[in-house]
Amino acid sequence: MRGRVLRRLVAAIALDLVAGEPPGQIHPVVWLGRLIAALDRRAPRGGRSSQLAYGAAMVAIVAGLSAAVAARLSRMAGPVPGGRLGQVWLLKTTFAVRALLAAGEAVRRPLEAEDLDDARAALRSLVSRETAHLPPGLVAAAAIESLAENLTDSALAPWLAYAPFGLPGAAAYRALNTLDSMVGYRGRYEHLGKAAARADDVVNLVPARLCALLIAAAAPAGGGSPARAWRTALRDHGRTASPNAGWTMAAMAGALGVELEKAGHYRLGEGRQPDPADIRRAQRIAAVALALGAGVAAAVAILTERVQRAATRRPAH
Repeated sequence: MRGRVLRRLVAAIALDLVAGEPPGQIHPVVWLGRLIAALDRRAPRGGRSSQLAYGAAMVAIVAGLSAAVAARLSRMAGPVPGGRLGQVWLLKTTFAVRALLAAGEAVRRPLEAEDLDDARAALRSLVSRETAHLPPGLVAAAAIESLAENLTDSALAPWLAYAPFGLPGAAAYRALNTLDSMVGYRGRYEHLGKAAARADDVVNLVPARLCALLIAAAAPAGGGSPARAWRTALRDHGRTASPNAGWTMAAMAGALGVELEKAGHYRLGEGRQPDPADIRRAQRIAAVALALGAGVAAAVAILTERVQRAATRRPAH
């Protein structure tokens, strides 16, 4: 049916904006986290090569199983009454626009009321860094950084995975991203999580850079300059350890005309430290960037459908 992928994407975004996140008991990402935790408990705790091999197997199992289950559920839902709504709901669980845009509010409001303790407490759910002693400017900076970074993996990347590859593509992306967030970092998971971290880097290469462009295009929504945003992204993206996160965070710093600092790690942009009003400006920029991103994903979905139709009409030789 023509436009099926596009209609489901639009419906899933609308459902997310209206209903937000489902309860954890029925959220596929929560189940996914339990699977990853179970695999982690069985992982070898010694030996570099064995950990690397097990980590690679985790990537294959988690991503492959997620895609296979999504494909199966999608096929099963097709002929069932209300099945299309089920497919829309499953797609919605691969991204979280409403939660993303609302996350900064939990930090902005107490920061605006000069309740620094509550702002720091709210920030703990958004970032992994220690927040207990952060001054107001660094609290605001961390909230803005989290918003900018998560524009990619909480929305744009799963949309771009869905547009050409359907629900299995979006589910596989969410699986890789969740796996990276749980084991893809240094320390205990230096070797076990290496495959997950590299896989996440690869699948986000294009979405992160596209997202930086969209942030630059959306900069006027927050009173910023597109040229400055893109110039800052080009200059500062390499200052972060991640090959992808620096693009969106630096673009947002340039769009806002502020400096985003993680003490002892990096400084992105230039100018003053951000304040609560800048969190609100960043939310407006993010909302417009996501609207533009939805348009890009829609265009990819339309193009993919046309290519598929042309391929099926091609005469056999």
